[in-house]
Amino acid sequence: MRGRDRINTCLPDELVMEIFRRLDAKPSRDACSLVCKRWLRLERVSRSTIRIGASGSPEHFVKLITRRFVNVRTVHVDERLSLPAQLGRRPSVESIRPLPKLRYAKEKGGSEGELETSYISDAGLTVLGEGFSKLEKLSLIWCNNVSSMGLVSVAQKCRLLKSLDLQGCYVGDPGIAAVGQCCKQLEDLNLRFCEGLSDTGVVQLALGCGKSLKSLGVAACAKITDISLEAVGLHCTSLETLSLDSEFISNKGLLAVAKGCPLLKVLKLQCINVTDEALAAVGTCCLSLEMLAVCSLQKFTDRGLRAIGNGCKKLKSLTLSDCYFLSDKGLEAIASGCKELTHLEVNGCHNIGTMGLESIGKSCQQLTELALLFCQKIGNNALLEVGMGCKFLQALHLVDCSSIGDEGICGIARGCQKLKKLHIRRCYEIGNKGICAIGEHCKSLTDLSLRFCDRVGDEALVAIGQGCSLYHLNVSGCHQIGDAGITAIARGCPKLISLDVSVLQNLGDMAMVELGEGCPLLKEVLLSHCHHITDVGITHLVKNCALLESCHMVYCPGITAAGVATVVSSCPNIKKVLVEKWKVSQRTKRRAGSVISYLCMDL
Repeated sequence: MRGRDRINTCLPDELVMEIFRRLDAKPSRDACSLVCKRWLRLERVSRSTIRIGASGSPEHFVKLITRRFVNVRTVHVDERLSLPAQLGRRPSVESIRPLPKLRYAKEKGGSEGELETSYISDAGLTVLGEGFSKLEKLSLIWCNNVSSMGLVSVAQKCRLLKSLDLQGCYVGDPGIAAVGQCCKQLEDLNLRFCEGLSDTGVVQLALGCGKSLKSLGVAACAKITDISLEAVGLHCTSLETLSLDSEFISNKGLLAVAKGCPLLKVLKLQCINVTDEALAAVGTCCLSLEMLAVCSLQKFTDRGLRAIGNGCKKLKSLTLSDCYFLSDKGLEAIASGCKELTHLEVNGCHNIGTMGLESIGKSCQQLTELALLFCQKIGNNALLEVGMGCKFLQALHLVDCSSIGDEGICGIARGCQKLKKLHIRRCYEIGNKGICAIGEHCKSLTDLSLRFCDRVGDEALVAIGQGCSLYHLNVSGCHQIGDAGITAIARGCPKLISLDVSVLQNLGDMAMVELGEGCPLLKEVLLSHCHHITDVGITHLVKNCALLESCHMVYCPGITAAGVATVVSSCPNIKKVLVEKWKVSQRTKRRAGSVISYLCMDL
């Protein structure tokens, strides 16, 4: 610092570190660490969360991080992350800057000359456990090189661990048993896609730390059966969240959990062998249940749903997906028994119709979010009832509901004036009249998606532009929308952040000019398959949209290499440009190759 250093003289270490902790954005913290040596030291001490990925030498990076960040409590390791290739090069110790958030280089098979990526292994986990003995939360996502040996090492050294995510890791029973034996404070455990586990490991885990366990997730683990769930029901009496996705679990296991875990609040099931008997036990024993999601339960009928409605009076969220034997009677039981319901999703339950949803509208006045997907039997009268009874509705999602039209949307608009989010896709009976009513009555709407709604045109967007201040708009595939509609949005929604106008054949450069002038906060624009947009329109769009981070413009014949170069050179914050490979010049590749993505490599 030049001149007198007033800040470092006046502020003690504790206050500076507290300021650093309140910085949410990683770039802000990184910038602070470059101010002076004192701030660099304090920023390292105050860092409590880091993300680690693979590199040319992952164990080396882990060792470096554990030396520099001594107070870390949370570590995320995710081998799905990708990053520009330069982070994959093997750096010297002297050249490495502080890396509180490490990610990956590209996977094997990159361009010639790049160092092949390797992934964190048991040796890396051993170093991590030794360096972060106070670790409370550890996520190992798809870490294929990690085995029970590494997990045993972490468990023995990180005895304060409260949360462990092993999704996609091929760890075995000894590792999970060690976690149960050493981590007596463990509360949250995710075992999704841990194919190496069997009942032996889960039983040992339940015996070791079952008293503290509050959340458990199991999916695609062929060797985990009802025996594991019986152990969970016997030893994990404080369990509050259970997520099961398995064809090897039946009523026997779920009955044990229902009877042994009375504090259960969240239950997510995708188990084809579970029937009404198990759900009836949940309704009888789990009276604190607040969230229930059932998917593809082929033997689940109105009897089971009726038991939930009769017993789970505190239920707030219900998701019913591909449960073909449910009907209006089951939903009526939910409506009459679960008055506190705030979230309802019905997806592909083809026997649920208008009467079932009408009962929800009449009885569940606290409903804030409603999603109807592939519900061919639900018609306008259902939405009219929801509009009259659910005044607090804030989000509505409709997908492939062929019996819902303008009349139902008008009913929602008149009755649910607090609506903030409206997403509609392939509902061909909804047109300008319904969307105009939304613009007239729902002044709080900020997120509107109308995908492939053929009857929606410029008139609807004019009404939206006049009545709402949108942050997000998606009108992809609405062929009747052209320059007039998007112009109205540009003039009426200056806070617009994201816009998807893909596959609008009538959209041209005039709309791009208006967007550039009226929406300076735009960060994401999708223009793919817009045949009338040219380099001229793109130039006007990016001229004032300095915050633009993502631009998709595939299959736009009017946009050439010059237009692509304009986007890259005019937007300092650009992170992704999706375009055909042949439209990217060598100069543009050199300048911004890391932000350019190709949909079709040979175009």
